[in-house]
Amino acid sequence: MSTLTGIFLDTGNLQEVRRYHALGIIRGVTTNPTILVKDGVRGGWEGIEERCKAIAGLVAPLPVSVEATTNEPDEMREQARRVSGWAQNINVKIPIHGPEGGTDNLRLIHELETQEDIRVNVTAMMSAQQCLLAAMAGATYVSLFGGRVNNMGYNACGEIRRLRGLLDAFGNSAKIIVGSTREALNIIEWFEAGADIVTAVPSLLDTMLVHPYSKETVRMFLADGETLQRGTLQPRPVVRASTAHLT
Repeated sequence: MSTLTGIFLDTGNLQEVRRYHALGIIRGVTTNPTILVKDGVRGGWEGIEERCKAIAGLVAPLPVSVEATTNEPDEMREQARRVSGWAQNINVKIPIHGPEGGTDNLRLIHELETQEDIRVNVTAMMSAQQCLLAAMAGATYVSLFGGRVNNMGYNACGEIRRLRGLLDAFGNSAKIIVGSTREALNIIEWFEAGADIVTAVPSLLDTMLVHPYSKETVRMFLADGETLQRGTLQPRPVVRASTAHLT
């Protein structure tokens, strides 16, 4: 059975992490090299370390994922040791395999988890079968790119349900992270399908929160509240929210 963990914030922007963490709605942070570049991290490894330590310190003890920047096994191992030493709540992201495939990454994942006690988030996976192998190798987290699965014409929810059933059948404790989130509905659907964690960019959390009819209802309450305070009853014009943008 899934034991829901919650929403992770997919960002390297410290202000965004601070904002959403203060709301109490996130349960971790995920990053990758592309995100860190987009969010202005510069200065090589010193810049990466500074930003990731700041994020980890802000959300501790919630987990933060930091990805290796190479696919050479020995270099990835050294980076994993380095990154995991920055803070107790940092885990290391390693792709399931390199750009040409191969098994080197899976072996490294197994060794880091079982021999060096380094928590690994296995990333860049597009199928339940990839995630199962990563989980069997000992990964703490297995990350399925749900948006990319859907982009290729497959069903991310189906892959999540399949993976959930497999991990439960094996009694495997790996946490299912689903990312590459495209729309707010993905977050709800993927939790319903069996994800432990869905990681999403900040703008999607805003979309989840704000609803035009909620805004309309609050305006109505405020207008009637003013009427109550004045002690007089006056007809109030009813303004309906436009639904054109919803079609």
